[in-house]
Amino acid sequence: MASSALICDTEQWKALQAHVGAIQKTHLRDLMADADRCKAMTAEFEGIFLDYSRQQATRETIEKLLKLAEAAKLKEKIEKMFKGEKINSTENRSVLHVALRAPRDAVINSDGVNVVPEVWSVKDKIKQFSETFRSGSWVGATGKALTNVVSVGIGGSFLGPLFVHTALQTDPEAAECAKGRQLRFLANVDPVDVARSIKDLDPETTLVVVVSKTFTTAETMLNARTLKEWIISSLGPQAVSKHMIAVSTNLKLVKEFGIDPNNAFAFWDWVGGRYSVCSAVGVLPLSLQYGFPIVQKFLEGASSIDNHFHSSSFDKNIPVLLGLLSVWNVSFLGYPARAILPYSQALEKLAPHIQQLSMESNGKGVSIDGVQLPFETGEIDFGEPGTNGQHSFYQLIHQGRVIPCDFIGIVKSQQPVYLKGETVSNHDELMSNFFAQPDALAYGKTPEQLHSEKVPEHLIPHKTFKGNRPSLSLLLPQLSAYEIGQLLSIYEHRIAVQGFIWGINSFDQWGVELGKSLASQVRKQLHGSRMEGKPVEGFNHSTSSLLARYLAPSTPFDSTVLPKV
Repeated sequence: MASSALICDTEQWKALQAHVGAIQKTHLRDLMADADRCKAMTAEFEGIFLDYSRQQATRETIEKLLKLAEAAKLKEKIEKMFKGEKINSTENRSVLHVALRAPRDAVINSDGVNVVPEVWSVKDKIKQFSETFRSGSWVGATGKALTNVVSVGIGGSFLGPLFVHTALQTDPEAAECAKGRQLRFLANVDPVDVARSIKDLDPETTLVVVVSKTFTTAETMLNARTLKEWIISSLGPQAVSKHMIAVSTNLKLVKEFGIDPNNAFAFWDWVGGRYSVCSAVGVLPLSLQYGFPIVQKFLEGASSIDNHFHSSSFDKNIPVLLGLLSVWNVSFLGYPARAILPYSQALEKLAPHIQQLSMESNGKGVSIDGVQLPFETGEIDFGEPGTNGQHSFYQLIHQGRVIPCDFIGIVKSQQPVYLKGETVSNHDELMSNFFAQPDALAYGKTPEQLHSEKVPEHLIPHKTFKGNRPSLSLLLPQLSAYEIGQLLSIYEHRIAVQGFIWGINSFDQWGVELGKSLASQVRKQLHGSRMEGKPVEGFNHSTSSLLARYLAPSTPFDSTVLPKV
């Protein structure tokens, strides 16, 4: 076992703690008046521009954070990740999602073996299959070409691909490639989600992709069996092999399910679920919808940030700077949440993906060596596209709790609109808010300003904005497949940086196991009560009472009835 020393015991951590008092005496109004400071607090890569001058930080703060990175051996930890060392020590695994988008000639080892050729073998197989599928050569049981895809998975097998799909839908190039096709995702075991995923779809023209590494995930497999029954009830049992494929490593269970193992696409245990969108988990359904060339551009965008993260100096390294600032906000300034605010409707599923990516990765209370942490880690992530969020939760951000904000803007809209006679284009109207909101949060509005505006005295407390609320701005040149990949990679590496600094394992997720175990006990009780009339027993009073209400009156199921809308 490695040393159990905690980062909070270092001189660099203590120096930042001592520095907090000086920062708390400053206001962003004053910090923003220093043009040299503002100019210094930027970073740029391939047209992506980061401005973090509205963080509650000085150049001295950044210097101290960079020294903290040295104390945490951040460079060494990043290098270990890229070299395939088993940094996920609790599961004895490498962490190599970067290999999923590496160029064909790259060398990235795990257990002494270069994994890149194997990754490209799967991508080549996806490319070939997707071309066959999209050309109409792959036909269903009745000889019709398949134009609809339902991807069945949950967690990382759903949120990442859904984010990318939603972002691509309105990109002109991707939209043209997707004409006449539908891609839907089924995640929740709630039958309502099943009903929605198959609404108005014809089994004759639908392909189901079952995404489960082990082919045992309870929710995914029940949903897969439900859609299997939907296909069989319409087309017969022989149709399964033509209308269902898999992303899995368990070929035995894939075959037993009725899917041809030749139509199973592999991924690896060095890919965590929430980091798997660049594997077959995301690449397969997205290639079926948009074509492999579009998806390859997405992968190349992610790879470009991988290289930037791996090789750039920390003072100009976008993911590193973002990660260090998050550590500063959480562990030193004590802010428990972070708002992700993309000023692009195409990014409406970014925040839900980052919720899992961040909170499942860094929602830990012990160090990687199992030592209880005396400081807070992780953030509560949430968000909504602007300007919708402004009419929802911005009230709290402006005048309630202090919540650091990520503002994400796009220079060139995917769908530009300008109405003759309007002052600005629709996108300019959107971006006016992108530029204004960070300043409103930083500067606020003082009672003196309100007095000068002749605001009635009794309203002054209500209209006062204290300001001094931190944010950062990330401006992308456009939002094509390439930039979507870059944005994904920025957040993935930012979250890793936070974990590396805190000294936690960002790549396991034991916290999801306990609830699953308890649900298994409840499942057995529900079966026994419904099918055999067994009484509820073995639970506490509260759970027993709730189960009794849920089961009354308990009746066995008559037959399979597929949900309909």
